[in-house]
Amino acid sequence: MSTKKENNNEAFSIKTIIGPLLAVIVGMIMVILDSTAMNVALPGIVKDFKSDVSTMQWSITGYTLALAAVIPLAGWMTDRFGAKKIFLITIVLFTLGSVLCSVAQNPEQLIIYRVIQGLGGGMVAPIGMAMIFRLAPPDKIGAVMGTLGVPMLLAPALGPVLAGYLVEYVTWHWIFLINLPIGIIALLVGMKFLPNVERKTVPSLDFLGIILAPIAFAMLAYGVSEGGKSWTSTETLTGLIVGGVALILFIIVELRQKQPLLELRVFGSSDFRKGIVIAWISQIALFGVMIIVPLFLQTVRGYGALDTGLILLPQALASGVMMPIGGRLYDKIGARPLAITGLSIITAALVMLSRISMDTSTGFIITCLVMMGAGMGLSMMAINTHVLQSAPKHLVNRVTPLTTAAQQVMVSFAVAGMTGFLTSRITDHMTETANPIEASVAAYGDTFLLAAGIALAGALLGTILSRPKQQPELAPDDETKDANTAMMAGH
Repeated sequence: MSTKKENNNEAFSIKTIIGPLLAVIVGMIMVILDSTAMNVALPGIVKDFKSDVSTMQWSITGYTLALAAVIPLAGWMTDRFGAKKIFLITIVLFTLGSVLCSVAQNPEQLIIYRVIQGLGGGMVAPIGMAMIFRLAPPDKIGAVMGTLGVPMLLAPALGPVLAGYLVEYVTWHWIFLINLPIGIIALLVGMKFLPNVERKTVPSLDFLGIILAPIAFAMLAYGVSEGGKSWTSTETLTGLIVGGVALILFIIVELRQKQPLLELRVFGSSDFRKGIVIAWISQIALFGVMIIVPLFLQTVRGYGALDTGLILLPQALASGVMMPIGGRLYDKIGARPLAITGLSIITAALVMLSRISMDTSTGFIITCLVMMGAGMGLSMMAINTHVLQSAPKHLVNRVTPLTTAAQQVMVSFAVAGMTGFLTSRITDHMTETANPIEASVAAYGDTFLLAAGIALAGALLGTILSRPKQQPELAPDDETKDANTAMMAGH
């Protein structure tokens, strides 16, 4: 297949791989749209189920933890069973999970079905991008990856608006049901056009790692969530202790494995450690707030779901504009100035949001969101690239599953922690005022201030970043391709 591709290198254009490209893009758009849509739909779902935010946030936390659990398996499963087969199975699983979510009758069902969705969704982007990457000639990779980048920029912008329209004018069930026709299209196009990539011999699967990782991350997220209400409660201590023990066991198991589920030896690099900690801090500050802002707009300010989606749109657009700029600047000046500048802008925006009141104008809120989006676009790409370049070259292929899975875990911690903190602050402020709206506004202000403190810590830590030391080059061409593919897929 590669010989044929070399011969036709000059005649190659995007049209020659339009079929496989469409299958992957449709699959990716479906997964990313769904992830961003939930933030806007959550207040409506809470109301419909007569539940509360701290319970329903598990529909997001469970989904992100399921994503984190399967991302490290993507490489092993494609090598073992073939990329095309696994890609089509993940599309079916995600679509099935979506249909189940659309008919959920209570919070517990929705949370379980969201986990099924996450188990399918986690592998769609990494596997799809790896297949497309292998189809493109080396000199056309930029153009092909640019095309694949479209859903990554469009979906976060369109997700909240589409979800807002469906929640307000139809019903929240449709944010899931809409995935049925999209999933069927992705499946049919994939069956017809995706190439059969040959399987490889694979090492034995790290079963202990597969069992311990989800227990550790889910229990820690549960402990953090309950900790928002009380750090000394039985639920909090159980979650943190069980999760902590499982995490320690997981680390011991992974360090002893020849072919671990997640490559933890990379933490031996000090540049990597600094970069990943800053990445985690910025993710907690940003993704925690991404769920809080739609809640504030709908439950306190009384905006409809569609208006909320439209208010959030400029943030996604600002992030999309600044991301390529951040990428280009990284090559010239390195990660440190971009991390400090980006996280400082985010900190300033969150401090401004912490002074929010019932009289705060929509323009002010949008300005803060645009600042956050710009800061995110400027810093995130730089920090992620720094992390990858800091890894020892012989481990780089194994690093992207680690960083991508860790990002999902941090998102779940952020959502659990911020919603838990918000709930507890509302309860505290209710003892000070008889007005529930005043109590809520004050609690949201406190939560934004907490996020600002976390972002500030990231900006200050950014001062210790230095350009990664030059690592010996990796020899095999394919390994470099896989590493680049994983970087695109994971970030």
